[in-house]
Amino acid sequence: MNQSLTQMLINYAPLIILFVVGWFFGTRHERQHLAQLSIAEQKLGHIVVSSERFYRPQLVDDSQGELVLGSVVIAQDYFKMIIARVLSIFGKNLTTYETLLDRARREAIVRMRTEAHAKGYNHIYGLRLEVSNVNQLGSMVEAIAYGTAVSSIETTNMTSTHPKTFI
Repeated sequence: MNQSLTQMLINYAPLIILFVVGWFFGTRHERQHLAQLSIAEQKLGHIVVSSERFYRPQLVDDSQGELVLGSVVIAQDYFKMIIARVLSIFGKNLTTYETLLDRARREAIVRMRTEAHAKGYNHIYGLRLEVSNVNQLGSMVEAIAYGTAVSSIETTNMTSTHPKTFI
């Protein structure tokens, strides 16, 4: 009995160690990405984003709208995918997919805002988000955010009825 337990530990210990190390580094990478997104969102917070289709801000004289977009493909690590498959058997919420989608959407919006900032715009309206699976496993998603960027005379000190981001 004792030898069979020892043999089982010898056989499965490398697999368990690799699983724990992969989970640790995957979680660490995800936290770093979320921290970088928070910093970028704060830097670009002066760019007002609205998902309202027919909302038109007060434009600067001779200002024209331009399409800006942000696109990103984000993959989930395989260790979290294994956990998600096990949880799906028991009908649990798949938080690994939720965080994957959240990261992809936020990164696409940050990239769209960065493009608008580089072109000198301070307002984006008509925001649209599209998310799709890249592979059949669902471990990779592509997110595209696009909208019309304009230079408006409205400032970022808006009232509570006009928050910086309408999503």
